[in-house]
This record gives sequence, structure tokens and C-alpha cells, in this order.
Amino acid sequence: MSDTSVTKVSSEFSPEGSLGQKYLATGVTLSMRLWKDEEPGEPKPEAAREYETVGYVLKGTAELILEGQTLILKTGDSWVVPKGAKHTYRIKETFSAVEATSPPAHIHDRDRA
Repeated sequence: MSDTSVTKVSSEFSPEGSLGQKYLATGVTLSMRLWKDEEPGEPKPEAAREYETVGYVLKGTAELILEGQTLILKTGDSWVVPKGAKHTYRIKETFSAVEATSPPAHIHDRDRA
């Protein structure tokens, strides 16, 4: 029999990660998180994560530097960061985005700083 569980998560009560992300719904093979009102500043440290990420910009502007390529992300844009790809980003204008990760980023300490 397949999994028939249903989960609802209120972001008001969602836990926050060490990088400022808010964890939303989590399934067996993927999860969602919210980055809300991140302010402009220096680039984040470069990272290569053990999960794939897809994201969607709710508001603002950021530069995503991915394996030597620079992408400008603006409201309405979406992106993919492949598993293991070296990347960093710099917030250019107050930024909010939602991301999905597979496998779930915060399980087994995959989302560590």
C-alpha cells in the first residue's frame, strides 16, 4: 500500500534553520523551505550540498553564482542548483524565495552551514 498521509504545515509555527531559512512541509523524498526578507550584503560562503534545489523568487533580486556562471534572479524567476554543484549567492534587493530540496535538506544534517 502506498503512503496516504497528508501533512499541513503553518509557517507561523515552522522551525528556523541556522542559515535563516524556515522549514515548511517535508515528505519522504523532498521538502520545502522559505527564505523571507533577506537583506542585501556580502556573498554567502560557497557551498556544495548533498541535495538538489529548485527555487522560485517571491520578491527581490539576487545573484546566484553556480559553477562559475552568474544568474540574476528577480521576482517571478525560478532556478535549479544540481546536487553537488558549487554555488553562492548575493542578495541585491530585499529577497524572499521558496525552495524545494530533494532529498530533504534538513534531514541527516545535509543543511549544515
